[in-house]
Amino acid sequence: KLGCRAFIHPQDVVEGVYKLNLAFVANLFNNCPSLDKPDIDWNDIENIEETREEKTYRNWMNSLGVSPYVNWLYSDLADGLIIFQLYDIIQPGAVVWNKVHKKFNRMKKFMEKLENCNYVVDLGRKQKFSLVGIAGQDICDGNATLTLALVWQLMRSYTLNMLSNLGDSKQIEADIVKWVNEKLQGAGKSSRINGFQDSSISTGLPLIDLIDAIKPGSINYEMVLHPETDEDKMANAKYGISMARRLGARVYALPEDIVEVKPKMVMTVFAVLMSRDYVPNMDSKKS
Repeated sequence: KLGCRAFIHPQDVVEGVYKLNLAFVANLFNNCPSLDKPDIDWNDIENIEETREEKTYRNWMNSLGVSPYVNWLYSDLADGLIIFQLYDIIQPGAVVWNKVHKKFNRMKKFMEKLENCNYVVDLGRKQKFSLVGIAGQDICDGNATLTLALVWQLMRSYTLNMLSNLGDSKQIEADIVKWVNEKLQGAGKSSRINGFQDSSISTGLPLIDLIDAIKPGSINYEMVLHPETDEDKMANAKYGISMARRLGARVYALPEDIVEVKPKMVMTVFAVLMSRDYVPNMDSKKS
């Protein structure tokens, strides 16, 4: 009468035939779940997408080799463990690991995660981060706005440290541009940039040529497109960023940042390549 498949007999129920009873109950539930229709706007759920800002932060974290891999920014940071790794990368020794819950007790899991997140905020204040109105509970709850506020300051601190390691010059941007052009010229490349707002950067060609200048022969120019359309530029940018990462450069900018010539993000790409190029030179001097 209910439209369920009749493959079980009363005797099977009495005798407790496990598989038949399980199949019967599953079939009964599938046809007549007797559940109220959920009051959920499925359109809102389907439209949840990662923003470019979130993707940039996630790429940055993963480029640093944090573990586990960050797939979704808010839930993956909610126990504080990823953020502790970032603090330790930016300023080695900043985290007192004895104070960190690395594994969670099943009965105390919530409180242990909250203690971690409270320590995350305390460390941020010691780093002079602006964390007004941010508590450990906000990180633990996955509050998007407040979590992003902390992560942005972490990435900013990392980038400033990276740039300061390139030299003591007050004109770091000018030094990077000069290095890029000298590297391109030395390799016989025609590409040049006047700064990090140069429109030619949108083609992806200066980045691609620079990578080939750093490691000759690494670029397959048959894969490089003549940048006539935005799609061509995007393809070049994706290829350039992919090859930069293959060189070992910790690039966390997105192809869109290259095509749209976002100055700050463009600068980080060239800066990490400059830093990456200096490493083997310093090693060779030691040997």
